[in-house]
Amino acid sequence: MPLLTISHVTTYTYRQPVRFGEHRVMVRPRESFDQHLISATLTIDPDPVEIRWLQDVFGNAVAIATFDTPSKRLVFNSEVRVDHRPTELQHVDIEDYARLYPFTYSSEEMPDLLRSIERQHVDPQRQIDSWARRFVKSGAETDTLGMLSDMTAAIKRDFTYVGRPEKGTQTPIETLAKRKGTCRDYAMLMIEAVRALGFAARFVSGYLYSPSQHDRHLGGGNTHAWVRVYLPGSGWVEFDPTNGIVGSRGLIRVAVARDIYQAVPISGTWSGFPGSFLDMTVSVDISVDRGTEAPGDAPLLRKSK
Repeated sequence: MPLLTISHVTTYTYRQPVRFGEHRVMVRPRESFDQHLISATLTIDPDPVEIRWLQDVFGNAVAIATFDTPSKRLVFNSEVRVDHRPTELQHVDIEDYARLYPFTYSSEEMPDLLRSIERQHVDPQRQIDSWARRFVKSGAETDTLGMLSDMTAAIKRDFTYVGRPEKGTQTPIETLAKRKGTCRDYAMLMIEAVRALGFAARFVSGYLYSPSQHDRHLGGGNTHAWVRVYLPGSGWVEFDPTNGIVGSRGLIRVAVARDIYQAVPISGTWSGFPGSFLDMTVSVDISVDRGTEAPGDAPLLRKSK
């Protein structure tokens, strides 16, 4: 049950002062049974005229900032402390009717899950479908959790993680063809694959840390992306195909959405001379409080880009 301190700083720089439009900020971790938000502060420079908070359609905490001061620099500094009580694979309990695949969601749950089952990407040659079907046993019973765990492990094993600071995400078909990508590429591939099998799945943006010195995770030091799949009996269960994680060990949720573009950490507009924009840098520093660590644990993941 580690206590985490998370510092997330995003800095935009410009050649000359520019004016800023409304900015939408999603960096506040979600409150839940496995992660409790102890404190959270959001500091913005230059000072906005107003910051108002809202919950979006998925229950994510969103800050809306408006400005009236031109500047050559815009900085968002989020500092949070989180009590994390992660769920492990052995704690995933599935209803009897859903333990073997295929199954159908109950009539009570299906209306609320339909949009999370709908495919988001065109797959005319059914390449994603064919790849997903590899994990369904032919002529034998297919364990639901085992199948999803195997898919998670296969992406980690068979694909090459390549960091990419540029914005944008590969399509699932591109990721499947290239066999390489970032955490967000892997998340979108797995979401489309499990949706092809009839599962409800959502995109998750958040933070990744290594709970102990034995965990060596990819994709840390910045925001991270993974998948949630709805399993009757346990609800939304985390699957991180970048690191082969099932459960929430090492994963701190910030935003959950049906599509990746609904979970962008910071978005907004600016106006000024063309070519004014110089750079954006992101720094995430996650530390584990010494007094709450298990033996062998160490604060990890400090990286800037």
